[in-house]
Amino acid sequence: MDNIKEKIEEIVEKISKDEKLQKQFKNDPVKALEKLLDVDLPDEVIEKIIDGVKAKLTVDTISDAVGMFKKLF
Repeated sequence: MDNIKEKIEEIVEKISKDEKLQKQFKNDPVKALEKLLDVDLPDEVIEKIIDGVKAKLTVDTISDAVGMFKKLF
């Protein structure tokens, strides 16, 4: 499980820095992850990673928005 967590962190970092990759992940997360990981994974593993990446990206986006909101006040 820790290995998946590490991969999620690595993927989130790469996706966050690359707009093209963000679009590909939104449109076809499986292909985006297979490209990033350079491996063909079983569906149940790739789905867990996709869910983790989506959750982490959402949390990071919300955190950034809250941080920006706090700066206004």
